[in-house]
Amino acid sequence: MDASLVETIIKLKKTNPVIAKELARPKRKWPAVNLKDIDMIKGDVLIAGKVLSAGDLDGAKKIVAWSVSGKALEKIKNAKGTFVTISEEMKKNPELNGYDILK
Repeated sequence: MDASLVETIIKLKKTNPVIAKELARPKRKWPAVNLKDIDMIKGDVLIAGKVLSAGDLDGAKKIVAWSVSGKALEKIKNAKGTFVTISEEMKKNPELNGYDILK
C-alpha cells in the first residue's frame, strides 16, 4: 500500500468511516465510475475509486476521487468542471461533507 493512502484512511476513520471503509478494500475492488454515470447525479460527487472517461459531462461539477484517467480529466476540464483528489479535498473539508457518494 502506498503511504498517502494509509494516512488518508487513518484520518477518514474518525471523520468519514464510510469512505475509509471503501478505500481500505483492495484496489481491484474499488469502484471505477464513468462520466456518464456522474452526469446523472445532481451536485458534486465523491468516488472512493477511479473516474473513467466513457460518456460526457453536460455541466460543471466538482468531482472528488482517488484518481482519474487522463481522458476523463480532459473531458471534465472541457465541461468547466473540476477534479480534486480525496487527499487534497481533505485539507479543506476533513469530513468530506456535501458530496453525493458513488459506489
